[in-house]
Amino acid sequence: MLSARRFMAVARKEWIHIIRDWRSLLLAVVIPAALILLFGYALNMDLRNVPTVVWDQSRSPESREFLSLFDGSPYFSIQQYHTGYSRIQEDLDSGRAMVAVVIPSDFARMIHRGEPVDVQVIVDGSDANTAHLAVAYTGSVGMIYSRQIVARRIGLMGAGELVEPVEMQPRAWYNPDLKSQNVILPGILAVVMMVIAAMMTSVTVAREWEMGTMEQLISTPVRVPEIVFGKVLPYFVLGLVDVGIAAALGEWLFHVPLRGSPALLFLSASIFLTGALFFGITVSILMKTQVLATQIAMIAGFLPTMLLSGFVFAIENMPSLIQCITYIVPARYFIALLRGIYLKGIGLEVLWINAVLLGLYAAVMVVLANRKLRLKLE
Repeated sequence: MLSARRFMAVARKEWIHIIRDWRSLLLAVVIPAALILLFGYALNMDLRNVPTVVWDQSRSPESREFLSLFDGSPYFSIQQYHTGYSRIQEDLDSGRAMVAVVIPSDFARMIHRGEPVDVQVIVDGSDANTAHLAVAYTGSVGMIYSRQIVARRIGLMGAGELVEPVEMQPRAWYNPDLKSQNVILPGILAVVMMVIAAMMTSVTVAREWEMGTMEQLISTPVRVPEIVFGKVLPYFVLGLVDVGIAAALGEWLFHVPLRGSPALLFLSASIFLTGALFFGITVSILMKTQVLATQIAMIAGFLPTMLLSGFVFAIENMPSLIQCITYIVPARYFIALLRGIYLKGIGLEVLWINAVLLGLYAAVMVVLANRKLRLKLE
């Protein structure tokens, strides 16, 4: 049975170390907030103001009208007008432009004759995501211009307005403006919490081995669970403080709405934190040097959370084997919880399976940490 007095004594000892060591406070409070700001501003998947160059061989009112759709679009920013492919290639090679629009010399004549005309769009494919979106948006510009021409011709014929047989009315639920930051912030929170929590506790036991104080600690009546839980408690409290800071930054700076229950947010974060902290302390138990423990916790915590959780890459698009591996990545379930709470405003009646699996991971890590320390001391 755990002794509250001995348990709190270990926790108090860890608190004193954190307060005295400014690096621990920096890692626990300042760095998470800085990472949230850095990722929040740097990771932006919205396509805006793509640098574009133009070679207008037609130089006609029709071609200028067509280009005005690019110039008035928030997705493109026309930088230069060129008169040959060599200058276009220079801009694409140097990165000064990502899209080039080449209008043929017979553009106006073909439009007036009612014949289809090919407008060449060259896209820098070295950035596949931006290139894919740019191709889609240039296609939309061409479609808008084509509809304007058809509507104008129908009007001249006196046939009334152009009415399409089927008109799609898309509507995005949960994220109406399709802001990438609304989707990114929950993922950032999971990545930061996993990395920081694992790194904070990865040095706790390893530090005792390096300083030679582990022998003194085990010579006292303190039991293994009291050591493990006592060392984790201060970092658990700091982790919840980080969650509050991240939620506040998301609301004030990035305007990411929290539509669900704040209590459920902190409950989910508590479960995830428990697993991450005990994962870190397990690494600390197995490694007797702080440097090695920190490196392993960083790699094992960051890479799976970043790559296999569905934060950056959709799990559905991964190979079948990799999809199976993602089931053991706890951040997969935490991100699903966060997106459900933040964007959809739903509760455990829908998200319960993610909470259960996250709790199972936390329980396994708690048992594993206690068992490894007991075996280490024996």
